[in-house]
Amino acid sequence: MQTYISPWPADAKLPEVPRSVSILGSTGSIGTSTLKVIEQHPDLFKVSALAGARNAGLLAEQAIRHRPQYLAVLNDDAAAELKSLLPADYKPEILTGPAAYITLSELEEVSLVLSSIVGAAGFEPTLAAANKGKMIALANKESLVLGGHIIREACHRTGATILPVDSEHNALFQGLAGHDGKDVSRLILTASGGPFRGRSKEFLGTVTREQALAHPNWDMGAKISIDSATLMNKGLEFIEACHLYGLPPEQIDVVVHPQSIIHSLVEYVDGSQLAHLGVPDMQIPIAFCMCFPKRVPLALKQLNLAEVGTLTFEKPDLEVFPCLKHAADSFAAGQSHPIVLNAANEVAVDLFLKEKIKFLDIPAIIGRALDAHAGCDVTEAEAVLELDIKTRRDVMESIV
Repeated sequence: MQTYISPWPADAKLPEVPRSVSILGSTGSIGTSTLKVIEQHPDLFKVSALAGARNAGLLAEQAIRHRPQYLAVLNDDAAAELKSLLPADYKPEILTGPAAYITLSELEEVSLVLSSIVGAAGFEPTLAAANKGKMIALANKESLVLGGHIIREACHRTGATILPVDSEHNALFQGLAGHDGKDVSRLILTASGGPFRGRSKEFLGTVTREQALAHPNWDMGAKISIDSATLMNKGLEFIEACHLYGLPPEQIDVVVHPQSIIHSLVEYVDGSQLAHLGVPDMQIPIAFCMCFPKRVPLALKQLNLAEVGTLTFEKPDLEVFPCLKHAADSFAAGQSHPIVLNAANEVAVDLFLKEKIKFLDIPAIIGRALDAHAGCDVTEAEAVLELDIKTRRDVMESIV
């Protein structure tokens, strides 16, 4: 195993408590779970900034409860609504637009940035936090899919520390802690299999939006739920694991585990496999990152293996769910290909959610976009963003 994407946290200079926190994506499932963790341990945190896209109502509730100095939304209409919902005695600075998220990542008084924006929109704010040397609790996997090589360089240059919030990568992080990376044989990512595990390609041709959104184990937003149904979510996590832990694709495997109790495993050269087990609740990995290196109690139902009864495992069906193979192939093809993969996927998922394409069109659109891409230089952030925009435009033009 090569170096961790940032200075290994045990060796890093971590911020003292209480930690001043900026939460990017506070109204999403990760953001709301993060605030639950903070509310259980208010002595460890100060909420300095919240960003909530277009959900002004929920953002106002969160802001009134935590009174951060800064708030951010995506447009002026949401800003006006937000301002109207705040009490007269509370006047935070309200920022708008994508640049607002970058500002909240760079605030001098903020020591910890939770990056939980969905999709490629998270890349620039995450990079901005890395450039400022922040501690980053990373839930936005697309940041590394698009520019893991760029973020790695920024972290090593500034001393920024990334802690992985995704339950799978958090499990790997815990399984790797205290061990020599040279002794790692494999990383094994677990996947629930989504709502269509075991179904045929013929069945997937009939899938509706509502069926695809109904994840059996996790409470997630719409985009991530669709990614889970296609197994693209696991594909993005595969790429993220390669970047985080510096292992080549051939040393990372995926196994379908429908119960979502084992969140991932690390295999060592002696054949030992260290697994992380827990109930499927994101408060666990969030708290581990936010409070690192301290572990804190959480108001959650404890895992009872006798009640669970059986844990099962199977290989993913790459013929029925080709998105996972698309992701692995894109990483092997070069640094620019995962950008195309992600952009094509985001466009296709959005079209499916709007009921403009069918479920099986998602992997087909991604495959065509990858086939059409010859590769290009993406060593700079600007090139990453340009390719992302170009791919989205090309995909839309190919469908119309």
